Amino acid sequence: MQSLIDLLKTLQTQITQNGERKALFVYTLIAIMLPVVGSRASQLYRTVTKLFKYNVTIRRFYGFMASPKLAWDKLWPIVWQKILPLNHTEGPILLSIDDSMVPKTGKNIFACGNHFDHAAKLNQSRYIWGQNIVKLSCLKNIHGRWASLPLNFRFYRLNKDVAKKNFQTRIDQAISMILSVLKVCRHRSVLLVCDNWFGNGSLYLPLKKELGEQFHLLSRLRSNSVLYDQPTLPKKRKRGAPKKYGKRRGNVAALARRHKRNAKTYQVELYGKSREVRAYTELLMSKSLKTQIRVVWIYSGRASWVAIFSTDITFTVAQIIEWYGARWKIEAGFKELKQELGSLSCQARTKHAVTNHLHFCMMAMSLLWFYVAQKSSKPSRRYSVINRKSFAFSDIRRLFAEEIEQEEFSEGLGIFTKLHKNKFISTMLQLVA
Repeated sequence: MQSLIDLLKTLQTQITQNGERKALFVYTLIAIMLPVVGSRASQLYRTVTKLFKYNVTIRRFYGFMASPKLAWDKLWPIVWQKILPLNHTEGPILLSIDDSMVPKTGKNIFACGNHFDHAAKLNQSRYIWGQNIVKLSCLKNIHGRWASLPLNFRFYRLNKDVAKKNFQTRIDQAISMILSVLKVCRHRSVLLVCDNWFGNGSLYLPLKKELGEQFHLLSRLRSNSVLYDQPTLPKKRKRGAPKKYGKRRGNVAALARRHKRNAKTYQVELYGKSREVRAYTELLMSKSLKTQIRVVWIYSGRASWVAIFSTDITFTVAQIIEWYGARWKIEAGFKELKQELGSLSCQARTKHAVTNHLHFCMMAMSLLWFYVAQKSSKPSRRYSVINRKSFAFSDIRRLFAEEIEQEEFSEGLGIFTKLHKNKFISTMLQLVA
């Protein structure tokens, strides 16, 4: 808890406004972290005034939530410096990038547009009116389970909705966020784990040119991607430039059928369990990435297979499978962000109000994971699920709510006095009601 208090104090120093705004910044973060109500501005105001007994008018609180003076470009690097080295073992920092749709109702909402939804069901429209969020996360193994800690985000807007000089593709936004994060950890190797939409040369080549051997990519291959052998040096020197690629081996699907009989069994830590996985690996060349990659075909059942690759050929098969399996946590992170923290129910419409609200939710989520990582033992799971022993995100919020009323937390921050236990719980019940 002391590490979290110190981090909140450091964040407060970056709020250059008066003391009221410094207090409101910490109150808002804590209110979102508590499992009390949702994170709408009206619900946060009720939590700040009723639970923390802070005297502020609703007009001033709404003005704070829509303030253009919150320097998130200075606040986020403070969080990165704490969570990137968190639980560091020998190996690269795992980053993950993905985008998600946030449906909205109403007009004149910032960053809204008719976005194509490739994951829409048969009974749903292919185009969704809402916001498209590109989120960069850090994958960490905390107390035996993987977690996705948000680091930054961008709103993707269609070219027709913005001026051409300000238009950025999702790839451009991903590159700019990754470079901003890597300025904090310049001397650490980074592995970006992503799906096959981002795992291509348009993302890899610019980052490789900028970062060199510090950056590597782990992603999934499309079934029609063509792979080549490593070029062999000719016995005699020939005229012209040397070959960059060897013999054409075929596409990924054809190679998957060919290598299935030679697959071996590997013991892999996957989805919280030690599992036996049948896989085959080979070093091949990719023209889209312009480099040698380690390809791993994973087989399950008679005809089911998945092909993943890593640009760092020193990684083992078990590492590649485990780290790519951890990528699914960014999808779980979107659910925790939207439903549990309540970012989906945001009713803000203006640019700064929408942006500040999402920044608050993502930072609160990262702080909760930072808080539980500092604990000596993992939280107990409240609701048992068959074949699932790891704790849930809701268990972290419940544990945080139990410890927040302790005197050490109140005195450490110095922003509100310790509440009596019965009064604290009764006030929380009133907010929920």
